[in-house]
Parts: sequence; structure tokens; C-alpha cells
Amino acid sequence: MKRVLPNGEARFAFVSVVIMKMLGLLGGMSWESSIEYERAINTIVRERLGGTASADLLIRSFNFADIEELQETGRWDEAGRTLAAAAKNLVAGGAEAIVICTNTMHMLADQIQTEISVPLIHIADVTAHAVRDANVSEVALLGTRYTMEHDFYAGRLRDRFGLTVIVPDEPDRTRVHDIIYEELVRGVVTEQSRSEYLDIIARCVDRGAKGVIAGCTEVELLIQEHDVSVPYFPTARLHAMAAADFMLG
Repeated sequence: MKRVLPNGEARFAFVSVVIMKMLGLLGGMSWESSIEYERAINTIVRERLGGTASADLLIRSFNFADIEELQETGRWDEAGRTLAAAAKNLVAGGAEAIVICTNTMHMLADQIQTEISVPLIHIADVTAHAVRDANVSEVALLGTRYTMEHDFYAGRLRDRFGLTVIVPDEPDRTRVHDIIYEELVRGVVTEQSRSEYLDIIARCVDRGAKGVIAGCTEVELLIQEHDVSVPYFPTARLHAMAAADFMLG
């Protein structure tokens, strides 16, 4: 870039320009955690680029009550069509990758990916890389009942990354699920529930878990790294970091 000084002398300055990719976020499932995605992604972008830099985002935030009803009634195909249509709209608006801001709805990731022409940054893959980087091979998985009991998540960790996944036994699974839907997605965080989660994690550790995956993005609102004695993998934070890495190349 040429700059002319007051005395008429010309000087050339070389400016490094970062081309930021635009991300499409499918959020609102629930907004309590998807807001944390936006905060984390924007924070990383500002830290890396400095000044007033912030992330280039397109956001489709759903009414979670509608999504929860589709989950509870087992209408996953309808949910998949809904999210795929939203993802296509984000791509049409310029999104160069899609981020589903929730673990559970990655049950539909393959269906969504087939409908779009850009990458879908998969939360389980990002998490698995972090687990392997920590030299952990046996992990506890805490999340919604759908995440803990269906194979779309644990199976991906097992088949693609060779991890052993331990899910809580009953009645612990029900309690983990209920705290998410009755408290965390509503913004309620209590010491009683934190204590219950830590007891459940301890039982998983007794069964051989060497680390714990916060397999629901809302779990990170309740449990922090310093709360547990084994490596902790906060999926929303890891996912947001991967999204920011993609944005900034």
C-alpha cells in the first residue's frame, strides 16, 4: 500500500490481511449454550486478530420448545429436514461451513451434510481429537438420553477413533438427562445438581473412565474443569475453537 508523506516522499507499507471465512451456526438448542458458542468464537477471533475484530457469523436460532417436542415424540426425520433446510439457507447466505451448536442434534449430522455443499464441523470428531491428544482412551460420556443411548456419538468415537466410551448406568442416566432439560436449558444451575453430576462422574471413573466428555453443551454451564479429577473435555468450547480455526484458516 502506497503512502505519501507531507514532504511528498512516497513510502510503501506491507499489510498482512487475514481473509476470514463466514460460519453458519445452527443454535438455540438451547440458547443458554449457543450464546456461549458466539462468545467463545468471537473471543478467539479478537485475541488472534486484535483490535475490534469479531467473527463473521450467520446464525439461525431455533425455538427450542419446537425442537424438544420433535425429540420427545421421536420425529427425528422431521427435525432433520428442518435443520437441513436451515443449513441450506445459511449456505445460500454465504456460510462456508456449518456448526450445529448442540451435541444431541448431531444425530442428524449426516442427513444435514448430504444437503449442503460446505463442510459440517462435527462436534464428536473435534472432541475425539482432543481426547486422543490427551492420551486418554477410556472416557465417560454425559449428555442427553439421546446422546448417551443412541450410537451416533459413542459409535463414532469408537469406530473412527478407537475410544472406549462409558455411559452412566441407570438411574444415573435419567438423572443426567433430567437435569439438562429441567434445569440447564432453562438457565438454572444449582450446587445440588453439580454434586449429583460429580457423584455420577465418580461412578464412571470407578468403572474405568480416565476422562469425561461433557457430551451436552449445557453440561459446561454446570461442571468446570477444576471440578473433576480426570481430564475434562468441554465439547462446546472445543467445537467453538475448531470453528474459529476454520474461520481463520
